[in-house]
Amino acid sequence: MTTWPNLYLQDSTSPLMEQLIFFHDHIMMILMMIVTTVSYTMMMLIFNNNTDRNLLEGQMIELIWTVTPAMTLFFIATPSLRLLYLMDEINNPTMTMKAIGHQWYWSYEYSDFNEMEFDSYMINQEEKESLRLLDVDNRMVLPSNTFIRMIVTSSDVIHSWTLPSTGVKIDGTPGRLNQSSLMFNRNGLTFGQCSEICGTNHSFMPIVVESMPINSFIKWMIK
Repeated sequence: MTTWPNLYLQDSTSPLMEQLIFFHDHIMMILMMIVTTVSYTMMMLIFNNNTDRNLLEGQMIELIWTVTPAMTLFFIATPSLRLLYLMDEINNPTMTMKAIGHQWYWSYEYSDFNEMEFDSYMINQEEKESLRLLDVDNRMVLPSNTFIRMIVTSSDVIHSWTLPSTGVKIDGTPGRLNQSSLMFNRNGLTFGQCSEICGTNHSFMPIVVESMPINSFIKWMIK
């Protein structure tokens, strides 16, 4: 059965994803205007038996179809560049989280909290009631409404740590640390998967992040 989430973007769980959805809607509106205008013009030319001499040669129409695309690109490029800088901006993060990709599971390190680290494997659906191919035995727990620096690397081949509902996709490259900002504006579970084909079990290394209030996160860390 096809549902609306299958056809559209996932509901946002971060301010960055909200901006990405707004940008998507903005671009779609511009595309609809372009498609409508071009289609109308083509239909009028195809089904019109008369020829307009002004369309054969004219300085004004040359000016119009030169300036209009330039203005369209301006309205597309301006919010796009703004979003690119927002995605790369990392200022005074509250905590740092590190994810390491392996064939075929993830391991996480809380470098700011006594070098706490653990592995995260996909759960066998027959052993526990869970979402098929999405749940893990050890979820990554993060505080909500907190600015987090996410560092991703790999121990073997190229992986990609991806959470679609947060708008974050970071490649894990062996011998290199890639980073991005991450912030959850709601509590709950967020699911993702490796988005880089990394071998035979590529589709069996899901990502699950549990976001909770900062007080609950501190209690979880103290356990």
